[in-house]
Amino acid sequence: MPDESALRTVDVARESGYSVQQVRDLERLGVIPAATRSSNGYRAYAPVHVRALRAYRGLAGAVGPVAARQLMADLWTRTVTEAAAAINAVHVGLARERDEVLRAQKALWAIESEAAHHGAVEGADTMTITELAAALGVRTSTLRFWEREGLVAPERVTSLRARRYDAPAIGAARIVAALRGSGYGIPAVRDIIDSLHSLHSLREGGGPERVRHILVERLDRIGARSVELLRAGADLAAVLDSLTPARDPAPAPA
Repeated sequence: MPDESALRTVDVARESGYSVQQVRDLERLGVIPAATRSSNGYRAYAPVHVRALRAYRGLAGAVGPVAARQLMADLWTRTVTEAAAAINAVHVGLARERDEVLRAQKALWAIESEAAHHGAVEGADTMTITELAAALGVRTSTLRFWEREGLVAPERVTSLRARRYDAPAIGAARIVAALRGSGYGIPAVRDIIDSLHSLHSLREGGGPERVRHILVERLDRIGARSVELLRAGADLAAVLDSLTPARDPAPAPA
């Protein structure tokens, strides 16, 4: 007797919002489990296939289609506990991205606040280590420490290899001083400077307003991706419900 609850490919396509060909392609890629075959050879799907395709759509919006395909294909091989941990890692990743942008925004505020009080530093073409330390209100040993930590890279131009700081190095030192003065530790300062470099704010110009705009746009994108992940939540839960329960731990040896 035929299964009354079985869905045809066209039914799954209609319910999930994908085309018939996309349903077949996503099945081939492992995003959904292989359909069973009826006696006449036609594919027979279950409601969980529809929920899985909807879950994939949300994941694709959150982490991109490639990562979403890999994650969905992996979920079918996991226990409920393992799959739940994999999905939780996506939430954690988005939260981490958001924290990094918020930290960069705070850093930008610190940089602009410091610049208002030490604008003269910005106007210099080159400075010695003594001049720069005096301008920033730090010790020369502090500048050497920042150099060892890879935060500031001065030039060495004299026969005695004395340090001189050109405009980019002065700008970097000013940023480091602002962040350290705002309570950021060295690892956090390094992360922030790397983030700002990736935004081309130190080397390619654009000014604070451009950086601020980029950071706001990035927060908006992260927010939209988080919404997509939340939207997929119920469908992901249905997928997890269809998986193998968590395995009992092996008994300890006697």
